[in-house]
Amino acid sequence: MNNGKILIVEDEAKISRLLEIELESEGYEVAKADNGLDALSVYRSGSFDLILLDVMLPGMSGIELLRRIRSQDTHTAVLLLTAKSSVEDKVSGLDLGANDYITKPFQIEELLARIRAALRLQGSRQNGNDPGEEWLSAGDLKLHEGTREVVRAGTKIELTPREFDLLVYLLKNQRQVLNREQILAAVWGYDYYGDTNVVDVYIRYVRKKIDLDGLPDLIHTVRGVGYVLKDSP
Repeated sequence: MNNGKILIVEDEAKISRLLEIELESEGYEVAKADNGLDALSVYRSGSFDLILLDVMLPGMSGIELLRRIRSQDTHTAVLLLTAKSSVEDKVSGLDLGANDYITKPFQIEELLARIRAALRLQGSRQNGNDPGEEWLSAGDLKLHEGTREVVRAGTKIELTPREFDLLVYLLKNQRQVLNREQILAAVWGYDYYGDTNVVDVYIRYVRKKIDLDGLPDLIHTVRGVGYVLKDSP
């Protein structure tokens, strides 16, 4: 049984070997690299469904490797392995195009769940991204899932992959008040408890980009509950 092909990029040999054993036992095909430069070479020589990427690497940092991958590939799922614990550090990695993160030390069961969720989301996007799909809209904001275009009042807006997914979810559920747990489960792809303020950070990012000067706000805070997207106060 082959559940997908995963590239492990981790310089700690014991962790790398543990991940290899666990992933192979789950039916994944595994390749490994222990530094950023070798990882880039392995990535370019093969086709992977997901990359487990340590942030702290010799040769080339995980963040730089992520930048290079995302410059040419927006489809392969990338899950960051990081020792950093602050929300801002995690968000900065996600903002560069990572699909998810997990903080060391981690439970292998949680990591496997994150991997399954990331692969499931990537699969659904690839199967559902039909360029013929209709535009989603709210007021003068328009978004096309197939072409990934976002336009407000005639101005094209550039979003990161995570920001785009968040805006899609808000548009598909416009005028519904959504709590942070709902947003995390839908946009990040798993039932997640803890850093729900990552939602607040991303809401702020999206607001800055779509709420152009002179135009009414579209994303509204419902105090004590969550957020709602609607084209009127």
